[in-house]
Amino acid sequence: MTIPTAAHYINGAWVAEGALGDSINPADGRCIGQFHAGSADLVAMAAAAARGAFFASSWSQAPRLRAQVLYEIADQIDAAKAEIAELVVLENGKLKAEAMGETMAAVSETRYYAGLARNIRGTMQEIAPGSLSLFHREAAGVAGVIVPWNAPVTLLMRSLAPALAAGCTAVIKPAVQTPLVHARIMAAIASAPSLPKGIINSINEDGIAVGQAMVASPDIDVISFTGSSRTGAAIMAAAAPTLKRVGLELGGKAPAVIFDDADLDHAVHELTHGSLAMAGQICVAAARFLVHAPVAAAFEEKITHAFRSIRTGPGSDPSSDMGSLIDAENQKRVMRLIEQAGDEGQMILKGSALDKGAFLTPTLFRIDNLQSALVQEELFGPIVSVEIFHDEAEAVARANATAYGLAASVFTRDGARATRVARAIRAGTVWLNSHLKLFAEAETGGYGKSGLGRLHGPEGLYDFLETKHIYMEQGVIGA
Repeated sequence: MTIPTAAHYINGAWVAEGALGDSINPADGRCIGQFHAGSADLVAMAAAAARGAFFASSWSQAPRLRAQVLYEIADQIDAAKAEIAELVVLENGKLKAEAMGETMAAVSETRYYAGLARNIRGTMQEIAPGSLSLFHREAAGVAGVIVPWNAPVTLLMRSLAPALAAGCTAVIKPAVQTPLVHARIMAAIASAPSLPKGIINSINEDGIAVGQAMVASPDIDVISFTGSSRTGAAIMAAAAPTLKRVGLELGGKAPAVIFDDADLDHAVHELTHGSLAMAGQICVAAARFLVHAPVAAAFEEKITHAFRSIRTGPGSDPSSDMGSLIDAENQKRVMRLIEQAGDEGQMILKGSALDKGAFLTPTLFRIDNLQSALVQEELFGPIVSVEIFHDEAEAVARANATAYGLAASVFTRDGARATRVARAIRAGTVWLNSHLKLFAEAETGGYGKSGLGRLHGPEGLYDFLETKHIYMEQGVIGA
């Protein structure tokens, strides 16, 4: 596969401007391609193009065109799925199966919102005899989409597809770690025959200047950001002067609650994948195993065996069960956390680095102190804590003990308890007897430090829509 240098995409044309940066394969540290870095000036050009397309074209009033474009984009991504997945393996480090699953999830997401594009309806209310209020749902304007590196295909389309379906135009910033993946997706998007120029624009980033310019731009009306809670808070503050709308899907610290009547073998199967998918670099990954005391020893033995059996290696190797971390810097960060876990808790299974590449084997540690940063903060790697609880009330209290509330799971055969605990846990998604089940149709989002708004599902449109009230009195208009 020949990999061209990744350029920007502005107003329907590729722009090869800016200093060149290298894209690094985290599995072996070699350079696999280059990209042009963006700038605030390029953001201004892209935002002006998107704003011009929004106001000068019929895009926001043409739901059938928007649906057609989204279906075409989905078809183009589908046709290039093998190439896109290969790039994800090379640039992101995840397994080939994970890369293909992510790519097909993006296709599903795009087709889902293509269908919703033709089903955006307002309402009407009769206020008094002869007086009507019409409530119209219309596009918010220009959407800025800031994409993370951990799922650069799915998480792009998870924001872009609803933005386009709602009638917005867009400016996108990909992650600096995955510019080649993004460029290939942009090539697929640009190949959609019915896409008018200026509707979708993209600027590469090599630091923070592009993201800062997007958030500050008066020509961008909405920011959709997926990433860390710290960066999300900075974006929210920086967006305040322009009072733009901000949708934030941020960090997580997902607890998995395992009761004494759970099917432990099933729980271990679900939670091994649920915690180690993408090497634990996913915000809804199971990060804390909260285990009922009567089964704690049995669960710990089974999950330790499962973690120890994980084969860590290159995503291109069919025998690998878990790929690499995104880069050497993050590998070093997680290694420091492993040492901290040994100091503050009891090590059950200590992860280690491989001879080369940004690889780490899984880590399990036991901890009781809820105030520890290891419990309170998102670790974002193949490192999971084990905590013991003694009754349902303590399980719920521990599950809710952090400032995050993105996802959780509950394992029990008792249907009433499953429902009761799921309702009590403060999280946007609670899976019962499963973990890490995500669908285009089902909203995700967080409580607390895990963000604002929802993505996926019909509510995924809400960040990109405004409600306009049009009042009319019968017998007055046209009289």
